[in-house]
Amino acid sequence: MVMQMATETEVMTTAGARGRRGARRPRTNSYHVRLGSWWWAVPALVLMIIVIYVTTVAGGFFAFTNWSGIGAFDFVGLGNFIKIFEQPELVGSLRNTLFLAFGFLVFTNIAGLLFALALNRGLKTRYLLRTLVFMPVVVSPIAVSYIWKFIFDYNGPMNQLLVGLGMPKQNWLASPTLAIWCVLTVMVWQNIGFVMVIYLAGLATVPVEMEEAAALDGAGPARRFRYIVLPLVRPSVAIATTLTLIQGLRVFDQAVALTGGGPAGATQTLALEVYQQAFTFQQFGFGAALALVLSLLILVFSIAQQWATRDRSQKVA
Repeated sequence: MVMQMATETEVMTTAGARGRRGARRPRTNSYHVRLGSWWWAVPALVLMIIVIYVTTVAGGFFAFTNWSGIGAFDFVGLGNFIKIFEQPELVGSLRNTLFLAFGFLVFTNIAGLLFALALNRGLKTRYLLRTLVFMPVVVSPIAVSYIWKFIFDYNGPMNQLLVGLGMPKQNWLASPTLAIWCVLTVMVWQNIGFVMVIYLAGLATVPVEMEEAAALDGAGPARRFRYIVLPLVRPSVAIATTLTLIQGLRVFDQAVALTGGGPAGATQTLALEVYQQAFTFQQFGFGAALALVLSLLILVFSIAQQWATRDRSQKVA
């Protein structure tokens, strides 16, 4: 009897060990499958590393040199960065960039939010109107800028409209005061639809029942927006403001196509200055230093903006 029980125990132990070994095999096979799937991403990862990270590090390296783009170079330390803040025209480019960035941030988000609120619910033609508002986003910024350049021409439609209203013509793109506002107008006009879509996604999460209950309690549209809609679309506000701030600091196409940085540097931006210094004046090291300053500027303002739009309702205990 004892021998029989020992034999049965040994058989059960052997079967259990085989079962455990058999149970481990699928995990080994699945591990090989997961490992093999990574190889599909290797070419894209290598390309991303070379195109983005290697070039970024190389640009940061050449920012401390006087390289012209061809041939030998010498290290100049912080000389390029000191030179940036010693030249009044570069300080003016920084001022223009900040003006366009924050103007673009404010006007685009206000207009995009207003369009999103207007086309959120109620209108039967809201889908058609959304499409029309979004259409400029898919057009190349250069193409849009050249269209607006024709509109702002001295004999163009804008001045013809002013003459029809009994007002004098304006040198829209030749005036140092008006030119930068023209660039800002084109930037805002083209990107309203993009911001509108972001806010529409946020408004879709707002419960209709909550707004209706607030309306029954006597809350007007302004109070409903302030205490119900705005807190619920805060993530959309953070995303939209971050993207528009970064895009505003990187403005290049509109300034090139409309004014080329003129008149008298009134619309010169840091991104345009980087291009001109590196490829027009053959001062690649100085252009790389400008690009590094612009990158740090974008990083600092993006972090500050994320901190300003953070969710303050979640408090750490």
